[in-house]
Amino acid sequence: MKYVDDFRDAGLARQISERIAREAAGGRGYRFMEFCGGHTHALLRYGLLDLLPEAIQMVHGPGCPVCVLPVGRVDQAIALARLPGVVLCSYADMMRVPGSERVSLLKAKAEGADVRMVYSTSDALSIARAAPELQIVFFAIGFETTTPPTAVAIREAQRDGLRNFSVFCNHVLTPPAIASILGDSTAAGEPVPLDGFVGPAHVSTVIGTRPYERFAERHHKPVVIAGFEPLDMLQAIAMLVRQVNDGRAEVENEYSRVVTRDGNLKAQALMSEVFELRSEFEWRGLGVLPRSALQIRPHLAEFDAERRFDVTDQGGEDHRACECADIVRGIKRPADCKLFGRACTPESPMGACMVSSEGACAAHYSYGRFRETSA
Repeated sequence: MKYVDDFRDAGLARQISERIAREAAGGRGYRFMEFCGGHTHALLRYGLLDLLPEAIQMVHGPGCPVCVLPVGRVDQAIALARLPGVVLCSYADMMRVPGSERVSLLKAKAEGADVRMVYSTSDALSIARAAPELQIVFFAIGFETTTPPTAVAIREAQRDGLRNFSVFCNHVLTPPAIASILGDSTAAGEPVPLDGFVGPAHVSTVIGTRPYERFAERHHKPVVIAGFEPLDMLQAIAMLVRQVNDGRAEVENEYSRVVTRDGNLKAQALMSEVFELRSEFEWRGLGVLPRSALQIRPHLAEFDAERRFDVTDQGGEDHRACECADIVRGIKRPADCKLFGRACTPESPMGACMVSSEGACAAHYSYGRFRETSA
């Protein structure tokens, strides 16, 4: 474990934080958005916010796939699970996300729906092979990181002739979400004022750094791809501060031990073979964004649950007092929500941001809520 420990060295962390403080001492403020929910948890889990000067404000972004999925899609999944002869397979996080009237997949399961938690697409395929008399629907969510495994599952189902397997596809794309934050889409309102981005790590292993270059060029916003360890995060912030001070806006790759400019070309080709762009897709907090999500290509329509079961829009809405939409967009912080830590906790979540392992509310509740409430 020495290699991981090297990226958690407390002495080096102090050195980098001191350098950040020196370079950010010019009297101006810095607002950087960490797009990925994993980065949000790293900032709070390792106490990195305490190592940053007051001039630097970290803004949580829409990088949690569970959090950005609107209530209507959760309701559609519940409707699928309640169909006779259907087994809905879902990752753990989605099981507890409240839909309309606070009904979740877990509650639907308690009421008799056949909902099963899986750890991978392979698990869902195994269930389909073992129960040919049932229709197995895999609830696919996630950014570009989890899209290739879904594509592999669809290809395997086609190869093996699994006519009882289909996918409820909710895969979304990172660049359109960043574009929305910067104001390229008016669906969610005014641009969020930012000085730069800590770019996502897992997503970038697939798509590379190239897609972020247009944000640096068009919006003059620096992007630094970062890993998840404490030194990764601090070094990425130091690189952003230096770019802002120098008047530069470039895409830099702190996570070069994993991420390349072109990404994983094989995974990209597989995604392109199985999926195509949707004309539009609704995001929690960002509104309806054009060409921001994927759907299964027509030649694989038999594995598309939306076509097989004629899934219709459920039109659900979040709890009126829940601020998850504004938190996802970076307009508000978890402590700004009057439900946070009171009516809304991980044991009894009112919104997706408190459920997901990448949600900002879950991170603040686990690592920062007592400090915030006493401040």
